Amino acid sequence: MSRLEIILSCVLSLSIVFNVGVFVYARAAIVRLLSVSEELGDLQEMVNSFAKHVKAVYELDTFYGDQTLHHLLEHSISLTEHLSTFEYIYTLTEKEAEEAETKEIEEYAAEEENEET
Repeated sequence: MSRLEIILSCVLSLSIVFNVGVFVYARAAIVRLLSVSEELGDLQEMVNSFAKHVKAVYELDTFYGDQTLHHLLEHSISLTEHLSTFEYIYTLTEKEAEEAETKEIEEYAAEEENEET
């Protein structure tokens, strides 16, 4: 082998190792992003549930007009609005889940039709 072939072989080997490393890193980053997306969606649901609960308690005759509950309600609504700015992140996994659920329903309906005939 000539010196040029050795250099090119080394560069090729380094390039392959680098590309595999970038691929593995990108895949891991995407997995982490999807995990964070799911967790953020769960957090949004919990805050919405909390805000609805506080509003229901605030509207009870016993607590209506209570300033502490009123401020807590305002704070929970503010937090919900702030979390909604991240909606584009947690809708990444919701769309996939909805598509999978729709597909499962369609498959189940098709199985039911096949069983009836």
